[in-house]
Amino acid sequence: MFSMAETLIPNCTRGIPSSFSSSRLASTSNLQSPSSLACKSAFCDLKFRFATQLRFGARKWEILAATTPASVVDDGSMSIDLRRFIDLNAGKWNGSFYQFDAHGNLLQTVSTKLSASSYGEDELISLIQTLYIKQPLLAGNDEVEWAEYKIKEANMFTIDKYQQIGFFPKERAFSLQYQTTGMLETVLRQGVLGEADIDEEFPKNLKIPSKWPSIVCENCLYSLEKDTRARAFHIMDPKGILEMLIVFVEERGKEMPVFPSCNTETIGLNVSEQDFRNQITPWLGRWEGHSVTKRSGVYGATLAEADTVALFEMDGNGHLIQDITSTASGSDITTNVHWTGTISDNMATFDGGFQLIFLPGGMCMGCPCDIGRHVAQLQPFHLEFCWMESLEKRQRLVRTYDTDGLVVSTTYFYEIKG
Repeated sequence: MFSMAETLIPNCTRGIPSSFSSSRLASTSNLQSPSSLACKSAFCDLKFRFATQLRFGARKWEILAATTPASVVDDGSMSIDLRRFIDLNAGKWNGSFYQFDAHGNLLQTVSTKLSASSYGEDELISLIQTLYIKQPLLAGNDEVEWAEYKIKEANMFTIDKYQQIGFFPKERAFSLQYQTTGMLETVLRQGVLGEADIDEEFPKNLKIPSKWPSIVCENCLYSLEKDTRARAFHIMDPKGILEMLIVFVEERGKEMPVFPSCNTETIGLNVSEQDFRNQITPWLGRWEGHSVTKRSGVYGATLAEADTVALFEMDGNGHLIQDITSTASGSDITTNVHWTGTISDNMATFDGGFQLIFLPGGMCMGCPCDIGRHVAQLQPFHLEFCWMESLEKRQRLVRTYDTDGLVVSTTYFYEIKG
């Protein structure tokens, strides 16, 4: 089984930065770190299958985002520019946390603040982050309280070995992975239950992510127009089925940002087919763009670029058609993927078992319907996050995995509607 260290560790202490002096901090020291829990017998059909596939580790599985045959540059170790990564993340971020179920229905919203800075120099520099979670007001108490969660530092050792970061400094985008859902669970418990949390394994009226997820992937895209970003999390349960989606929408140094089209009175209810057609209309059309793929070290640590055309349309039978063509830069070699999908609620499910979940704010997240099936059939799989910030422009991040659960590559797309 591939080894990953827990990236986020609860370390809840009292204290508040000067910029948050108007708020009183609440302790969450009673929270148990997922890494300290014993593995239960029901855990991990999928992770067991990942472990049994190690003998296939030398075989490099390929999909569209990772198979550009030309314009490939060997970039040595491909270690990221840690200083630029830290600078991109540094600052005080005000944000909103949104939890969606596997069908794109809004479950919870929590206000958050994130303070990020660095210490050390050169190869020893580290990113340190503290997350502050707004707790619900208690009866008879109008004073706002914030729970503190210290995120484990990121340094040159952790980003390459454990987080497997795919970083695009020029495009201001990155993708990384976690082993547990510790931070996300803390946000939900402290932001929804607050001091009423008695550490139940399954709190009433609150969906907590699995303590033994098969995959936790974060894709982060920065706004093309302002100092705002969206951090989107796929959480796959132990069997490789999508459990929930999490999105942080954050702005550096400003008031709490929200989904521009988020209507909390209607989100969470099943939508009709006609409502979905109206919701998906801005996505339809021809999108032309360019992609940059960075493969991970175990797959040769290479860089590839391509020109892309994506067609997204509804046919006469009400099916959603997606046709993606990729041409390697400096080459005439072209690859094509054609999918036909059906629509239901906020989702489109394509032949071959891939699903797209459409969220408010021009966001869309994609993943396999069942990663376990891909693993059993020795097939690669990928996770996707797309942010259509305006009707004419969108960005995408695609994270590709092999059947060992190792990251093959991360691909960034910038596309303009034709």
